[in-house]
Amino acid sequence: MEGKMAIVGDGDSIMVFKAAGVETFPVKDEKKAREIVRRIAGEYKIIFLAEEYARLLGDFLKRFDEEPYPVILPVPTGKGEGGYGEELLQSAMERALGVDILSH
Repeated sequence: MEGKMAIVGDGDSIMVFKAAGVETFPVKDEKKAREIVRRIAGEYKIIFLAEEYARLLGDFLKRFDEEPYPVILPVPTGKGEGGYGEELLQSAMERALGVDILSH
């Protein structure tokens, strides 16, 4: 698992990651995204997850919060509203520090 990275998301939106050497796992729906994340979680240190799937899988992804790896990071793909990754970061910072340091 040494430093391995993957991305799970819509086939078109994840191709730029492939060019950067990130293993790609194209999916077309929430069920497949959940299945892939579950399957690869023990193999990769960092899993980028298309923001639209991260939002849908929020409760499922909480199981990974207690372990150091994999780190699952939502990434915007140009589909949907966006901002979910920032919401998660803000929430994590509030939990860790007890204060919201990211408010504008």
